[in-house]
This record gives sequence, structure tokens and C-alpha cells, in this order.
Amino acid sequence: MTSSSLTTPPPPTPTYLLTYPSPYVLLITINRPRAMNSLPYTSHWEADALLLWFDSEPSLRIAIITGGGTPNKAFCAGQDLIEQRDLADLRARIAAGDSAAQKAMPDRRTLVHPPSGFMGVSRRAGKKPVIAAVNGWAMGGGFEICLGCDIIVASPNATFGLPEAMRGLYAGAGGLSRLVRLAGMTVASEVAMAGRFLSAQEAVQYGIANRVSKTHESCVPEAVEMASRIAGLSPDAIIVTRHGLRQSWETASVERASQETEMRYGALLRDGENIGIGLRAFAEKKEAVWVPSKL
Repeated sequence: MTSSSLTTPPPPTPTYLLTYPSPYVLLITINRPRAMNSLPYTSHWEADALLLWFDSEPSLRIAIITGGGTPNKAFCAGQDLIEQRDLADLRARIAAGDSAAQKAMPDRRTLVHPPSGFMGVSRRAGKKPVIAAVNGWAMGGGFEICLGCDIIVASPNATFGLPEAMRGLYAGAGGLSRLVRLAGMTVASEVAMAGRFLSAQEAVQYGIANRVSKTHESCVPEAVEMASRIAGLSPDAIIVTRHGLRQSWETASVERASQETEMRYGALLRDGENIGIGLRAFAEKKEAVWVPSKL
């Protein structure tokens, strides 16, 4: 797949590299290797717009997020703490009456995460699935990105942690509650309060990651292989299935999650074109050729 296959162009993404490694698959590479792929505030809004476009672009069915750099040391080291330090200095100067600092202060509305969370992922609802190909350190917000994804493929050298409390902060982009849901209160408490880091194998052991790639270099290719498998299924069925899974995760009542998914998508799925395509392909023993989802 190439960018010429797109029906609409993506929004500007100076922080991220966009490639299309397989049909219907978008690969988003965080491109700040000198900063360990840590993210400044503007990049979260950039990613939020990117993922909204991804959800609406009919030629794309699944996305992968990974970290850039050679060699890959970090998937994402979280929020850019140098930017945080500089902003704290500006606030101190403003409090002291420095008018120049007041003028240099960015618009306060940009100094928060979008409703979709860290990198537009950690609290994202969205429609289409996202895979994290974790090829290095996933710290703080970087770990919260992973926890907001649907599937995690971790390289053997991947490391996960929430060290915010060690810096006087807390993991406020949705990571605490999601880590508790996945790994349980005891593991989450040790990670978030005692600063414990988890290896790739431990992340699999605790139900956080799906698998460890065979090698560091094969992390992204293995994620692309999995994404291609999902992209080959009915895009309608994947959207509805993902919604049902996430509702069950986010909602206290399992039955209510099932009801909500049926109310929102049941009739739309049954009235859609892809269900007929799938059933006819099964009956005729042919491969289904899906059409873009209209859900």
C-alpha cells in the first residue's frame, strides 16, 4: 500500500513518520530518537488529529505505533520532561512579575492532553484497532500509550514502567486504572508506587503484552504480520468486535457491555454490505473481498 491509495490526505505530523507497510495498515513511528521519543504537549494534539483521520479513512483498517531511532532504545520515554522543566521555570518567572516570561508562555489550552489522552491513545475510544510494537523503553506516558492499545507486541529488550511518582508526578493519562484492570492491584501498586520496571516477559506473564517478538529486529515485522491478519477480516466485524471488547473492559457490568454493543452496532452490522459478502464467500468457498466499512 502507498499514500496514493488514500482517499484523503493525513493531517500534518511533524513528530511522527507515517508509512503503509501492508494493505490497509498504517505504521506510525514516533520520530524523536534524540529525546528517547518523549513527547511535547503539541505532539499529543497532533496524534489526536491523526487518529481521528485514521478512523475516518476508508482505505485503512488498523494502525501500529512504534518508536523510531537506530538503534531503537526507546519506544516512548513519556512526556518531554525538559519541556516540563522549562514551563516550570516560566511559571516561576511569571509569579515573580516577569512580563517577558508571560509573553513567552504558550497558550494554556495547549498545555494539556486531548480528551483521547497521551499521544491521542491512552484514553482513546476510537473505532479501529491499534497495535503497539514496543521496541525499547516504554516509560510513563509511553507505557500509558501501550495500555490504551488493543494488542502489544514487545521486543525482548522492551521495558515498561510508570516512574512518575519518582519525579513528583503521577500517571494521569489513564494508565493507573488500566494497569489495575490488566495486571491487578498488587502488580500495579508496585509498578506505580515502588518504581518497579517490568521486562517484556513479565508484561506477557501479567497479561499486559500479547507476545514477545523473536528478536528485537522482528518486533515491527511481527506486528505488521498480526495487523495484516486482522486487516484481512471484515472491517465491519472488527469495528464491532473491538467495541464489544473495550466496552467489557471499561464497563462494570458485562451484560450491560453486551447490550450497549448490540444497541449501537447490531443492526448496522446486519444491514451492512460486508456481512453478505462474508456469508456468500463462505457458502461458495471463496475468499471474501470486503468493501470499506460504513460504520
